[in-house]
Amino acid sequence: MSQTNQVIQEKKTDKELYQYQQGAISRIFEKFDNAPDDYHLLYQLPTGGGKTVIFSEMVRQYLKNHDKKVLVMTHRIELCNQTSKMLTSFGVTNKVVNSKANLDDQADYSCFVAMVETLNNRLNDNKLDISDVGLVIIDEAHYNSFTKLFKFFEKSFILGVTATPLSSNKELPMKDNYNELIAGETIENLIENEFLARCETYAYDMGLTSLEVGSNGDYTVKSSEDLYTSPAMLQKTVDAYKKHALGKKALIFNNGISTSISVYYAFREAGLPIMHLDNTATKKQRKQILDWFHETPDAILTSVSILTTGFDEPTIDTIILNRATKSLTLYYQMIGRGSRILNNKSKFTVIDLGNNLYRFGPWGADLDWELIFKSPNWYADRIKSDEAIEANFKHELDDEIKGEFSKSEDTYFDIKQTYKDAVDAGESSKVVLERSIEQHAKICIENSEDVYDALGLAKLLKGDINMRIEIYAKCISKSTHNFLKWLKDDYQKKLNSYLRTNFDEKFEEIHGYPPED
Repeated sequence: MSQTNQVIQEKKTDKELYQYQQGAISRIFEKFDNAPDDYHLLYQLPTGGGKTVIFSEMVRQYLKNHDKKVLVMTHRIELCNQTSKMLTSFGVTNKVVNSKANLDDQADYSCFVAMVETLNNRLNDNKLDISDVGLVIIDEAHYNSFTKLFKFFEKSFILGVTATPLSSNKELPMKDNYNELIAGETIENLIENEFLARCETYAYDMGLTSLEVGSNGDYTVKSSEDLYTSPAMLQKTVDAYKKHALGKKALIFNNGISTSISVYYAFREAGLPIMHLDNTATKKQRKQILDWFHETPDAILTSVSILTTGFDEPTIDTIILNRATKSLTLYYQMIGRGSRILNNKSKFTVIDLGNNLYRFGPWGADLDWELIFKSPNWYADRIKSDEAIEANFKHELDDEIKGEFSKSEDTYFDIKQTYKDAVDAGESSKVVLERSIEQHAKICIENSEDVYDALGLAKLLKGDINMRIEIYAKCISKSTHNFLKWLKDDYQKKLNSYLRTNFDEKFEEIHGYPPED
């Protein structure tokens, strides 16, 4: 039986490691013992798999067997402090090198924990002696800020650890800085063996073509704010929470502070218990908010991506992705915040309002990390564009509006297929809209007593009409703003005219009797 499929091991007591964690340490030390002193090794393990536990035990064993020092690097102060505590719990005395640290006693320590920027300053000022550092461990190694420090450690074994071995910058692939990748347990194995919770995703079809991509390769905050602070979008977020997670503890991720604040007010107005957190909060405010979040069973916390790493709250039941991202790493980090297992929690919910599921596939799908590490561009080029994603949407009426058309068996109309059929039959493209108008009129008449009811229902179809026109415009490759506006107005007028002219006749066709006078 392979190491990955062993029976569920006993939950660990004190600092006993799981079998897969011990297996990872053995594999890494084997490389360490046989590779050159300056070897760079990357180890991948999903969020929640216990990366800090693994490298803390490695540090303990390394210091016991080698007469050299260890340096652990992180990119955030919270991670720095958490790592230091974990090392201490493994019996490793360590010194945190932060901006206030006094380094006069550095000779007394064999293990240092440092934040990347502070370390860079101290090394450039020759304030920290690293001549006898044999092992450097880099947490969240996919961040590129670490690579500028590699020049200081040309004789050290470097171990990078990350859940997603894909660089945050396409121009700086990780394979340029690491000799090899060791992939750890898969998410599926960790779920099967009850180390992580299983994820249930509710994905909404989102029109995201208004979003712009910035120089960092991800969607800009400005274009995201414009879309996600609109009243319709805020309502959709509240409705999605109420539908799939009402009364559950939820963490909402947004792209931009204004969005998060708008979400806060929208949820508060709906009478839901919510708080907002961003990186402008003081330490004291942050602690108060996170304590409230921890202690309140149905708490909702809306935030901007500051809780993606180093934040551990196993009581979270629902993750709401109220943003789109092109970063696989960010996608995995955000969802990973809900994956911690807890007493009776074996699954959690993800509500995706950014087409992220369609872009990257399900969280925990079997990704070939070796291939992604070796050929990051091959992977990046295969991520679907928004246009390709949206081309596959089957645009249905909103649930609320659908309720007004309950007597209709089917309210869907396939513009693309109708266009294809018309072209194949040598017909003019305008028959597509004529057939669409007839179908819209039919569902209005099916649910009406008289022509005035039908005209009232036709008004509710505005969103559906706009969507059909946009799909139609793509089919005929014409999409100027003025042309679309004209088509939408013209369509509504023709639908109303059709209803006035044909109501009685169509009503009788549908019901088998004429409408009452």
